[in-house]
Amino acid sequence: ALVVRFLTKRFIGDYEANTGALYSRKFTIDGEQISLQVQDTPFVSLEDDTDSICCQEQINRSIYWADGFVFVYSITDYESFRVLRPLHQHIRRIHPNANIPLLLMANKGDLLRARQVSSKEGLQLATELGGTYSEVSARENCEGVHEAFQQLCQELSRSSSSCNGEKRRGLHLVRPKSPNMQDLKRRLKQALTSKGKSATTL
Repeated sequence: ALVVRFLTKRFIGDYEANTGALYSRKFTIDGEQISLQVQDTPFVSLEDDTDSICCQEQINRSIYWADGFVFVYSITDYESFRVLRPLHQHIRRIHPNANIPLLLMANKGDLLRARQVSSKEGLQLATELGGTYSEVSARENCEGVHEAFQQLCQELSRSSSSCNGEKRRGLHLVRPKSPNMQDLKRRLKQALTSKGKSATTL
């Protein structure tokens, strides 16, 4: 939902779950246009009764080529928050010496009565992991989602400039090709059509 909000500024509650699509978006940061690729990865979970994460191979491939990360959890689901520290440790094992921009994004900020993770806990974890923190509502606030992603883009731009064009990736992996926005537009159209049919049926 956050990725759809960011890319299209629209919120659709019911749509096909994303299993790892890659999207492109162009931004102008400090007068310079950058091309951002957003990998919407599958869900990451903890192994039973452990602090180890269960990662699909697709997630590992994404970690290898990514220049920055967005950690998303729901303020109404403490388990989604618990997985972030082990996930960060997993990333550090893959990139032990890299200074990678990180955004910790707490979603569902409109469901305060169901809150299980406080803003203080989120901010403390972001500080611990060396990232920035943002609490948003994909449903209620398009601007908050956009501003959080834009802040990460600015960090990525600064990080890229400080590297003087040198790639930090030690592994020779091919960055996946990014499709155009037609696939996302098709999915949105299908979701809207399905939503309209359901409303008509009712």
